[in-house]
Amino acid sequence: MDDETTTAAGQQRAALHAERERKARSAWRFYRLMAFVTGVMLLLLCVEMVLVYLVQVGPDVAAWIRWIPFAHGWIYVVYLISVFNLWSTMRWGLGRMAALVVAGVVPVLSFVMEHRAQRWFTADLPGVVARRSTTLRP
Repeated sequence: MDDETTTAAGQQRAALHAERERKARSAWRFYRLMAFVTGVMLLLLCVEMVLVYLVQVGPDVAAWIRWIPFAHGWIYVVYLISVFNLWSTMRWGLGRMAALVVAGVVPVLSFVMEHRAQRWFTADLPGVVARRSTTLRP
């Protein structure tokens, strides 16, 4: 092989690695944002449930906080999308995906799992960037 072919292949490989890293970091940022938002909304949902069912606040207050369960439900759906996006980008096992999915349901767990997922992401990113291409070549 001549130097020109080697250089072109090297540049193509470097571009592929850069694109994989960009996608992985983008998936991580999306997940991290949604983990925080989901965690906050889950805490608000807990407060709303305590106020409505235990404290039994009046209808005026209940009307002001009636939006929280609906907002949390839709935010959780977006959180699930972010989990699936990160999981498929990083090619993690089903156990990690299940842990991240459950983290959006248990109060405060999304904050804990986001910290743990940060370690997983940091440890696995070099392997994701460097993995062999699985596309068929003509």
